[in-house]
Amino acid sequence: MSSLCWATGPEIRPDGWLEGVRHIESPNCDERPLGEAVSLIVVHAISLPPAQFGGEGIVHLFTNQLDAAAHSYFAQISHLRVSAHFLIRRDGDLIQFVSCRQRAWHAGLSSWQGRPRCNDFSLGIELEGCDELPFEDVQYLRLLQLLRLLCVHYPIAAVAGHSDISPGRKTDPGPCFDWQRLAAIGDLPGVLR
Repeated sequence: MSSLCWATGPEIRPDGWLEGVRHIESPNCDERPLGEAVSLIVVHAISLPPAQFGGEGIVHLFTNQLDAAAHSYFAQISHLRVSAHFLIRRDGDLIQFVSCRQRAWHAGLSSWQGRPRCNDFSLGIELEGCDELPFEDVQYLRLLQLLRLLCVHYPIAAVAGHSDISPGRKTDPGPCFDWQRLAAIGDLPGVLR
């Protein structure tokens, strides 16, 4: 598990990988359009199987290793080629799957303030969770630390939920996500709610 106290502050290396966290590279990414700056952070929620926590389903999904026979739900999604830049587990463990310099495949059909294709200009952060259950305090702590770091390194204009960029298609991070905790840090731009 990565340390919950970033006293000296981790760095994002020039190659877009965060130092001091676990890296599991996903093949589900590609290059951003030339000259495209990261200006949006999208907060997601995921659990595999649904509403179950702690297994390797998310890692297997993001690395194209999900066993369709292991669970009936996996049979429905094992063909998907998706990823996110980061995953924050229920215990606060932070995993990076895609370099911040690359385009992760997390947003799908999406639009933010009239701009389509949010993957082109966003970073995706998945929280291990679901619509029906609250997130853990340690997840909010880790998310706040990560957001502060990303806002130092990139010209972030807004933080939005997957439901905000894909309304009617996606519901995450869901009604149990406490947006006020993000607004409370004060200097984070564009936090919704």
